[in-house]
Amino acid sequence: MITVDDLTVERAVDPVGVGSHPRFGWTLHADAPATRQLAYRLSVADDEGVVWTSGRVDSDRSVDVVYAGPALRPLRRYEWRVVVTTTAGDGVATGTFVTALVDDDFRGARFIGGPADAVAAPLLRTVFEVPAGVSEAYLVVAAGGLARVELDGLEVGNGVLAPGFTDYDVTAQYTVTDVTGRLGPGRHALGLELGRGFFGMRGRNTWDWERAPWHAEPCARVLLVMRDEHGEHVVVSGSDWRTASGPTIFDDLYAGEDYDAGREKLGWSTAAFDDEGWMPATPADGPHGRAVAQRQPPIVEGELLEPASVTRLGEDRWVVSFPRVIAGWVEVEAEADPGATIELRFGESLRADGTPNSDDEKGYFDGRFQTDRLTLGETPVHWHPRFTWHGFQHVEVRARRLPTLRARIVHTRAARTGRFASSSALLDTLHELTVRTILNNLHGLPTDTPKYEKNGWTGDGMVGAEMMLLNLDVHELLAKWVDDVAASRHGEGAPEVIAPHGGWHLDWSPAPTWHSALLLVPWEIYRQRGDERVLADVWPDARDYLRFELGRGVDGIFDTTLGDWVSPETDAGGGNAPEDTRVSATAFVVAMCDAAARMARVLGHDPTEWERAAEVSRRAFVRRFWDADTAEVRGTGDAGYRQAHTALALAFDVLPEPVRQAAADRLARDVVERDHHLSTGALATKHLLPQLTRFGHVDVAVAVALQTTFPSWGFWVERGATSLWEHWKEESRSRGHYFLGTLDDWLYGTVAGLAPLAPGWREALIAPRVIGTGIDHAEAAVRTPFGEISVRWRVEGPEVVLTCTVPVGVRAVVELPGLRRAVEAGTHEVRAAVPVVGAGV
Repeated sequence: MITVDDLTVERAVDPVGVGSHPRFGWTLHADAPATRQLAYRLSVADDEGVVWTSGRVDSDRSVDVVYAGPALRPLRRYEWRVVVTTTAGDGVATGTFVTALVDDDFRGARFIGGPADAVAAPLLRTVFEVPAGVSEAYLVVAAGGLARVELDGLEVGNGVLAPGFTDYDVTAQYTVTDVTGRLGPGRHALGLELGRGFFGMRGRNTWDWERAPWHAEPCARVLLVMRDEHGEHVVVSGSDWRTASGPTIFDDLYAGEDYDAGREKLGWSTAAFDDEGWMPATPADGPHGRAVAQRQPPIVEGELLEPASVTRLGEDRWVVSFPRVIAGWVEVEAEADPGATIELRFGESLRADGTPNSDDEKGYFDGRFQTDRLTLGETPVHWHPRFTWHGFQHVEVRARRLPTLRARIVHTRAARTGRFASSSALLDTLHELTVRTILNNLHGLPTDTPKYEKNGWTGDGMVGAEMMLLNLDVHELLAKWVDDVAASRHGEGAPEVIAPHGGWHLDWSPAPTWHSALLLVPWEIYRQRGDERVLADVWPDARDYLRFELGRGVDGIFDTTLGDWVSPETDAGGGNAPEDTRVSATAFVVAMCDAAARMARVLGHDPTEWERAAEVSRRAFVRRFWDADTAEVRGTGDAGYRQAHTALALAFDVLPEPVRQAAADRLARDVVERDHHLSTGALATKHLLPQLTRFGHVDVAVAVALQTTFPSWGFWVERGATSLWEHWKEESRSRGHYFLGTLDDWLYGTVAGLAPLAPGWREALIAPRVIGTGIDHAEAAVRTPFGEISVRWRVEGPEVVLTCTVPVGVRAVVELPGLRRAVEAGTHEVRAAVPVVGAGV
């Protein structure tokens, strides 16, 4: 029996808001082993009939199959059908999708805002008639800033903090929501509450968001399209809409939010509400960037946590603590008490006096930081912020009476697509903390701490991309963010170190280590998900930037302002490792050149330019930094032997093949001499354990992974960590940072033994490398574009028994000590003798 499952359009199930030439995908499940797809037939239809059929296509392709018919119409629901022929028979399945505003025609809708002198988040509304017989209706909302939308008194959609954040002078996202089921015949009302977001931030901050080139008051543009048998009916935003100041009287992504329940306007987004005292909406210019549909999944409200403890600090002061560090907000339930205020101060850790650390230690902001204030009214209130989120575990409450608080986790919708477990409770804990911390930093893009920054630091996303893609459905989020990184160039020079970028006055150039995200992140997306389009889209910017970077080098050697950040010796607030930054910079330029050559081959371009540039820098690196007598990579001014230098040189194959083993042996010796501790920061930690394993020192790698004293991952766990920290030290500024958690890559690829051999996991390697080290079982699974691939192995006496399941469309190679076997789709069991692994170096 064959079934066709997991139908996707642009990597999403039944999406609303896709382009005019979408890509389709599906997975296959079969009872028969070694099943292969032989052909497919695709058709796409609307309510008027079939608009395109592919005919029979003899191909095993089941991912990113491109629609090749006439351009699809805007804001239309389509049904698509695929018939798949396999060696086990035929299967059929159907799915749907709705197009975006693919003609870019907003039907006369204009950007509008609130009262000219408004300080509070403005409310906007309009009333409209819906005829009988509406068969489909779609709501398009674009915004400068954030727009919370209500229809007839109820919120629209399942997302918050929307639309997504971009460089508003390049692109501005809009959301598309199917509201067909909400619009019966008669009078209806639309209402919007606008937040500042990164578009209209007022408070001073070190990244200059309050002075961004696009900076203006929040605004929105709205288009509602309805269709019936008579044609199309539209509702558009304009000066005929009404506006008033709302109950949210202050909102700032960093400072927090103020809400006055006494200013609530009950029923304000219903047709029956009397808005006679409201003003006409104010026309606004809106973002200048090209309007694009939001491609990344929405930010959503997730798990709701009850308090773990409540501590009374004194009169009218309490600390409410939750089970773990999260990103999100608290939901407040309070009784009526007109004019009384509740102040909430959020922190990830506690000060010595037991209060949450809500300090702005570095002076990044204009006074207030991570603080919400709620003024009560004449009726009970259930409230949470609409236009900010916090990083926290603890909340200091200042109020006359303690309200009921619950913590709501908020992040981009990203389904778990990977899993890992082992015989080590420590490794299992670290894996879970890693996934939690990544989720805490997904808010439309990969961010750098939900508490302090909320920025898309490029180096952080670069080192984290692999583990994000292994664990979570972040393909579209990362693809969108790659566009942000490219857009930060504005057509010349290097990308910025944060993306989107609002004109931050600090100049971090040169920083090829961080700029490498422009090439290494799209390549990782391609490696894990097989998406060629992301390579094609970024190629012009990636190519031109790399040529610019190569022009900044001196005889093949490069430098950077951002080296192996937060190595153990550095200040807990952050800093470069005490080592020659030219080593990491040059290594990353080599890595970028290699990635550019691979991308060029995939896209049909000549890779010679990049191959030659990589060779020039490899030779220069060896001449300048390689000491053959000591087998060390050594830079000027290094504070002793630097593990990072060698880890990066090995990871990117910078050193000639004949000397790599000696370099790896010297690296392992240093780790052992440090009593099996690492000394690496954000850039090199990702590569340390894989390179030790690659060159025969798996016992040393395992000892580092299981270490529990400083500096180590286990040290965090021993100190009670519920998430990953920004620094190895307990004094770490942030307790919500993922970039040192790249141990997780090694857990999948080495401990469990799952890795792609071809883009998109078309070919896979199943090869656990820690057998015989004391870890006696492990398992992992990854949802590939073809379905889930999984492995489970266990030591049983003198044997290791491995079971793996390979999806249809994937071929795998299983490697165990003394054994190598090719397998196809199906479930397989393999046995081999347990090897003897040495201890130490």
